[in-house]
Amino acid sequence: MIRKWFDKKVLILGLSKSGVAAARYLNNRGAQCFITEKKPLADKDKQLVEELNNQGIKTEFEQHSDEFMDDAYIAVTSPGIPPNSEIMQKLKEKNISVISEVELAYLETQIPFVAITGTNGKTTTTELTNFILNKEFKAEKCGNIGIPPCSLLKDPTTGAEKETDFFVCEVSSFQLTYSPRFRPQIAVWMNFTPDHIDWHGGLENYFKAKASLFAPEKMPGFAVFNAEDEKVFEFGKNYGGEKFFFGKELDTNCAYIKDNAIFFKRSPKNIEERIIDLKDIQLVGNHNYQNVMASVICAKIAGVSTEKINEAIKEFKAPEHRCEFVDNIRGKDIYNDSKATNPEAAIVALKSFDGRTVTLIAGGTDKMTDLTEFCETVKRYVNTVVLLGAAKERFEQELRKNGYENIIIADSFTDGVDKAFETDSEVVLLSPACSSYDMFSGYEERGRVFKDYALSKK
Repeated sequence: MIRKWFDKKVLILGLSKSGVAAARYLNNRGAQCFITEKKPLADKDKQLVEELNNQGIKTEFEQHSDEFMDDAYIAVTSPGIPPNSEIMQKLKEKNISVISEVELAYLETQIPFVAITGTNGKTTTTELTNFILNKEFKAEKCGNIGIPPCSLLKDPTTGAEKETDFFVCEVSSFQLTYSPRFRPQIAVWMNFTPDHIDWHGGLENYFKAKASLFAPEKMPGFAVFNAEDEKVFEFGKNYGGEKFFFGKELDTNCAYIKDNAIFFKRSPKNIEERIIDLKDIQLVGNHNYQNVMASVICAKIAGVSTEKINEAIKEFKAPEHRCEFVDNIRGKDIYNDSKATNPEAAIVALKSFDGRTVTLIAGGTDKMTDLTEFCETVKRYVNTVVLLGAAKERFEQELRKNGYENIIIADSFTDGVDKAFETDSEVVLLSPACSSYDMFSGYEERGRVFKDYALSKK
């Protein structure tokens, strides 16, 4: 449903990539756009704001004024603003509906979406699915991966839509909370572990946000579930639409590992297809095999040939900051897993190095999640832990409480890398189990600093 926006007042919450993309798109379609941002205007954003103002997009900072809110037709929110925030309560009182930028893009185009959600693995799966689909179609990756789908929509000055067959969209629980009508052609649920509890106001609400992608009133054309994740598997078994599972061989549509290869079968014929041998996959670890299986299912549903799927997977390398091999430096294999912003993601990474000696660099902004399983995994897989950042004291306390003693405390990020290089391990792994905001602007900057500093030691 493509709306007529001419002369409608639209409130944009937040000067984020998605907010700016939504404002530019709607402004070009004739809407009156007002961007409201609670934070002060940063120096790095001054030129951007000047450009927006010159285009007729109004902006305000350090407030959410009634002037900007009053008489708004709709509000488009940046994903980081929680439902219980003051601005959301004000909009509710004023009966102004709030949607995500993903929802806006979905309502504005006929291009089918492949939506991928989950606590971990969704970025790699989005990248790989997009890579495979582009072997036979034209696909565009977007969403939480850092590319707003609104930036890929029709150019209103020419009326031309990009020649695109699929939008492969990573969707977070934040975005899904504000996407009541978003109905992708293919929807994938990678896994579910505790995360973003404060934002959602509890674990149950976090689960409901993920599950909303598969709600009966907006059932996707095809649903894909992780059979190795108990909670997701149980949800999938009760799902009423056409569904696929990955991780286990079942008597239904599925992708699974057998004889050191990934296989796929689809009912009603259930003919088994050997897709690719594990030795030919450049991604390491069982968690990455899950990502591959999910991507295989998406590609098979879309109609990509087995030959092209095999070819694409062989070529595909890990995305930056996700168990990314940096180099062998001073006899150590260096891996950048800066994207591991919660303990569950770090646990998955550590299991990838079973049988090797590992020094783990961890710490950052503490999400205050339970560390019991993290500590048990460290005891099993890690020779030395280097702790840094705001979380280091709690992480040290929890590790020692759980019987792990080989801990080094770093004074700074670079000091932590230095100390990791001084250990005898074969592998140095940055997998922080924390967000990065105590030291960096995001996990991307943290990962780049790590790689640059490690490479300087060659």
